[in-house]
Amino acid sequence: MSTAMNFGSKTFQPRPPDKGSFPLDHFGECKSFKEKFMKCLRDSKFENALCRKESKAYLECRMERQLMAQEPLEKLGFGDLTDGKPKRNQ
Repeated sequence: MSTAMNFGSKTFQPRPPDKGSFPLDHFGECKSFKEKFMKCLRDSKFENALCRKESKAYLECRMERQLMAQEPLEKLGFGDLTDGKPKRNQ
């Protein structure tokens, strides 16, 4: 006697990627921004706080080309660079 054991038919439900997951830039659309950011990091001995403008530009490029979700720059930690005001000490 042969019986098929079917424990329930589950179907695959696609879901959006987790926050922080995003497509690779296969076509190099933001390559120049990435290279400027990486050069800044190397020149500043990988002190990323000194390369925030380059980082912001790179993320803006990725958002403009739908390589990552649109997020307000303030939410990404660039609030002090978006309104032209110096960062306040908290």
